[in-house]
Amino acid sequence: MACTEEAKLEHFLQWLQVNGAQFRGCKIKYCDSTKGFGIYSTNGSPEDGVLLVVPLDLAITPMRVLQDPLIGAKCRAMFEEGEVDDRFLMILFLIVERLRKNSSWKPYLDMLPTTFGNPVWFTDDELLELRGTTLYRATELRKKDLMSVYEDKVKELVKKLLVLDGDSESEVWFEDFLWANSIFWSRALNLPLPHSYVFPQIQEDVGTTCPVDKISEGSTSHSCSEEPINEINGKRFEAHGNDSKVNGVTSTSKQEETVWVEGLLPGIDFCNHDLKAVATWEVDGTGSITQIPLSMFLISALQSPLPVDKEVSISYGNKGNEELLYLYGFVVDNNPDDYLMIHYPGEAIQNISFSDFKGQLLVAQKAAMRCLLPKNLLDHGFFATGSSNCKANNTSEANDRICNFSWSGHRKTPSYLSKLVFPEDFMTALRTIAMKVEEVSKVSAMLEELVGTEGERQPSETEIRTAVWEACGDSGALQLLVDLLQKKMMDLEESSGTEDSDSELLENACVIGNAEQQTSKEANNLVQQKLMSRNRWCSIVYRRGQKGLTRLFLKEAEHALQLSLSEGN
Repeated sequence: MACTEEAKLEHFLQWLQVNGAQFRGCKIKYCDSTKGFGIYSTNGSPEDGVLLVVPLDLAITPMRVLQDPLIGAKCRAMFEEGEVDDRFLMILFLIVERLRKNSSWKPYLDMLPTTFGNPVWFTDDELLELRGTTLYRATELRKKDLMSVYEDKVKELVKKLLVLDGDSESEVWFEDFLWANSIFWSRALNLPLPHSYVFPQIQEDVGTTCPVDKISEGSTSHSCSEEPINEINGKRFEAHGNDSKVNGVTSTSKQEETVWVEGLLPGIDFCNHDLKAVATWEVDGTGSITQIPLSMFLISALQSPLPVDKEVSISYGNKGNEELLYLYGFVVDNNPDDYLMIHYPGEAIQNISFSDFKGQLLVAQKAAMRCLLPKNLLDHGFFATGSSNCKANNTSEANDRICNFSWSGHRKTPSYLSKLVFPEDFMTALRTIAMKVEEVSKVSAMLEELVGTEGERQPSETEIRTAVWEACGDSGALQLLVDLLQKKMMDLEESSGTEDSDSELLENACVIGNAEQQTSKEANNLVQQKLMSRNRWCSIVYRRGQKGLTRLFLKEAEHALQLSLSEGN
């Protein structure tokens, strides 16, 4: 690590300690060029397992921004008018503090990364590696949205806020906004804070209100800002957290309820992700655990003491590579939490027969036009190699569905039902969309029979689903599903070749930035290996996983279709 980096780290550690943070069994140090800085265990881990304690007053939260002596008043006015939301407040705060010449947050901000591995930071050539994947289109839209928000709102707003500090000369660039946006999404935690900490006025039993009163609702809606929400095909992302809790809260009064607020906590946010996390974080409301009231602490999750110099990792949650790459800029090879997203394009509904009638049925059945297919669904499919627990869960779901399969008794419950891995809400949508002319007539007749000549009542969601099943069975839906999966595989392979070709690229790759991890023997083989950027490597790992999942789910769908046809469903 260069001297300048060592100096930044030393300055940051001093800043943390001056502001009340306590290192009790860990230290922050440089990991490598991929991870940057991380937290590592030290000698003499404490018996209670508490490794690091940071006062909540160091957290960057919406309350912090609204109460800031420099920009708080201006931000409160915008917040009350609905011009900005809580996330946008924190992103603004990061930009302003980064550009201020004498920011009190400088020691922390200097430690944060300046570039990222998520796709909005990719070069044009690196982004091409994602062609054919869901992420490619999502990234193009995201960059366009971010640029629009920057030009329409951020640029002038940050300049106005800087003028409050007497700075009328600093330039604001798109990269400043992109940096702050990436810092928030890659480092923010979902913090379970005591109600009395978020709303201190209530403790004083004062009848007046404060702008932060809106935050408990705004933290989940995020609807009032022009800042684009992070989502891919309707899957919305939130700040990461773990199985955290508030300690020392025993009262059931309004004051001591938990309020979930997104925010950044310097120090603890240097924990990196691992599937086998060795630590978790919790909030200590009263100081009963850490002797520091209103603090957050990092605690070992292991039964035995941590080995010296072991990285203290936490889990960001059960996230697939699509989400990890999009938000955090890294992937996990052979990720057990990977998933495949399948959707039927909504705009295509207008081009199918009986589109209006089918559209009404889709709404009435609360059918899903898209679905996530987690890898672990395959553990209880037709070609399962997984655990018995997964099979038991699927059998239970199948039993729930069987109760809907009765109308006239002409169509029997499928023998394959307990092995079908595709969500019923999505299958319901596909059955409805795939209905033929005679099937539409049958459904219409059955529903008219229920409603009666005078329209005495409306059919329930279950009754409509049952009618559609009775008329259609599964074969039309499964054929449409096979078509969707084949189209997805074609898009993936047309852009970047087969799954095997991706595996060959990864086997022969020398990832730039990891040279210090190469052994001397590996270094001698660099001539035979192909140099590859970390971003490109992540893209190939992600898209190979998508191809693998598409292949496996397509196999499941094709087999289910064969069985459905053979059983007359």
